[in-house]
Amino acid sequence: MQTNTRTIERVFDLTDSKSNRIFNMSLEQARERVASGSAEAIAGIDGSFALVARRGETVLMARSMDRPLRYFLAKRQDGPALVAADRIDSIAARLAAEGIADQFHPSYTRMVPAYHLTQIQLVGCPDPSPTHERFFTPERNALPADPPEIGRRYISALADELAKWLQSIPEKEPVGVAFSGGIDSGAVFLATYAVMRKLGMNPARLKAFTLSLGGGEDLEQARGFLRQLDLEMFLEQIEVDPGSLDPKRTIRVIEDYKPLDVESASMALALAEGIRKRYPDWKYLADGDGGDENLKDYPIEDDPELTIRSVLNNPLLYQEGWGVGKLKHSLTYSGGQSRSYTRTYAPLRALGFDGFSPFLSPRVVEVAEGVPFIELTDWNVDRLYALKGAIVASGIEALTGLRMPIHPKRRFQHGAIPAGQLRARFGAREADYRSEFHSRYA
Repeated sequence: MQTNTRTIERVFDLTDSKSNRIFNMSLEQARERVASGSAEAIAGIDGSFALVARRGETVLMARSMDRPLRYFLAKRQDGPALVAADRIDSIAARLAAEGIADQFHPSYTRMVPAYHLTQIQLVGCPDPSPTHERFFTPERNALPADPPEIGRRYISALADELAKWLQSIPEKEPVGVAFSGGIDSGAVFLATYAVMRKLGMNPARLKAFTLSLGGGEDLEQARGFLRQLDLEMFLEQIEVDPGSLDPKRTIRVIEDYKPLDVESASMALALAEGIRKRYPDWKYLADGDGGDENLKDYPIEDDPELTIRSVLNNPLLYQEGWGVGKLKHSLTYSGGQSRSYTRTYAPLRALGFDGFSPFLSPRVVEVAEGVPFIELTDWNVDRLYALKGAIVASGIEALTGLRMPIHPKRRFQHGAIPAGQLRARFGAREADYRSEFHSRYA
């Protein structure tokens, strides 16, 4: 899925330049902003991107949350060289082509953390350490403690991002939404429907794709959601044999080994393959990934490292983990959703889809970070869990006039397949998945 290598004097840029989605300037203008080294200039790029530039002996890289950007610093007789790509195996293949495969190990690759400008010097031994400068710093607690007003702003920003995306798509191309009937996919579907109508687009282009592996709860939830709003005609069930799920294959696709991400990515692969078999030319697929991170809707009790105080006190915790420079930040993978978005990105890319989640737009994230969570919850976990539904439902009603159903949170994998079948197919420990991944490069 990648274009030809862009070589910039000892820099091999293997990223797919055509996959960047930039709305307010050309690709070259965006690269020039990265090359300038100005975080403020990069913050002015409207869209989704993974960009590599060079200024003298400095390589500069920046990316959005919704696409990985990895790099490897190699040693050659004529000086160090840097290889940048969205995939680890692409880096390995380039090093092999350069005759220096013996330098490679997946743990030596590095991930550019989302929302940061990464700079590294192309100088000799010892290898230099990169620097990271944040280019997106949303203001916290900037909004009034008024869920309906927050919802109006949040979904308005979501709709604006969807409008830009929809207007960038050829007018006859169909548009799909990965749909479970949950809060996030429900909001994306209803907002997409509303925006298409507002822009005079034919809503017959739209489908809500729901994965069913037999016995999961998502299908009935999705059908009930749309039936309640008299929109059931948009639902398309994608049935997949659960026997086709293969964790080892998923690990090869996402190049990671966190169990929850392996499970989720396996569902994304199943859905993408099911759509691809039915519609060989379908390209554009939206989803609700990022909605949980934005409004902090993960079960805190499932993670022994977290408390409600750590969740509410640390900015962008779910998006970035503990943050760049912290002890638990992975140089190889980054942290939080900056790491885990490959669970969505890689399966869709592998099957030839152009994926999009409006929840990952900085403008939408900025509204979410402005929510005064502490004031609205008073450190109460149940209030935190209820807040997301209140915000999103009020925003959708303000945008569309529709009262969307609100269902309890359920992970993708927990709604597509019964729990017993999930455990039977995905019972391995993280250490086993890690060994499986590293065995590819043994």
